[in-house]
Amino acid sequence: MLGLLFTAFKKKRSLEETVLKIQQGDLSLRNDTIESFKPFIAKTVSSVCRRYIYESDDEFSIGMIAFNEAIDKYSPEKGRSLLAFAETLVKRRVIDYLRSQSKRKEILLDLSLNDDDDDNQSHIYIDNENSIHEYEKQKESEKRKEEIQLYINHLQDFGLSFEDLVENSPKHADARKGAIMIAKMLMDDDELKEILFAKKRLPVKQLEGKVDVSRKTIERNRKYIIAVAIIINGDFLYLNDYIKGAING
Repeated sequence: MLGLLFTAFKKKRSLEETVLKIQQGDLSLRNDTIESFKPFIAKTVSSVCRRYIYESDDEFSIGMIAFNEAIDKYSPEKGRSLLAFAETLVKRRVIDYLRSQSKRKEILLDLSLNDDDDDNQSHIYIDNENSIHEYEKQKESEKRKEEIQLYINHLQDFGLSFEDLVENSPKHADARKGAIMIAKMLMDDDELKEILFAKKRLPVKQLEGKVDVSRKTIERNRKYIIAVAIIINGDFLYLNDYIKGAING
């Protein structure tokens, strides 16, 4: 038992002596020390993130920087070992990083770290990437619903409904592509575009002279052309995918 205690004391004294030399400017020793403590850094970061940490992860880089900071700021006079001090600092820096990320993703995290208790584990109530992925899916679904509602409001100005886009979609792919091309041409022509949105009607006669299709075809696809033109003009992110799908399929 005494032998184990002596070995532990010697190891601690050796590490603290190493840190003192590093603080005095031994750059090579600094690099060697940080390299040898990579497993410690990874384990500490992993305890915060609650997942396996790879050296390629951003969180690991934050941990490396924090460990280097701990070497610079460590003082044996404070009565704590370097590793205890480094563990606290690494956890704090990783938590700060995760907080900054959660703000950008609008996720509220419950993070806690007691600086006076080295054994206290920080708790992050989030299921890491899976939770973030589910959150982003939920936000995307909400944005999609908002976009559809906005689109429905625009359609109502023309006496149309969302179902008109589906029910009046040309059966054949070539016909759909042709109608979409007419809608695009309509939006590229300022005069025709003005007629459409000012009078809330499709300028069939003017279109007939600009496209290589019959008046009958334009009339048959009138609702669909208007519905697609509204999407193009409104720059609807998700509904534009529908147009791409209609062209491709």
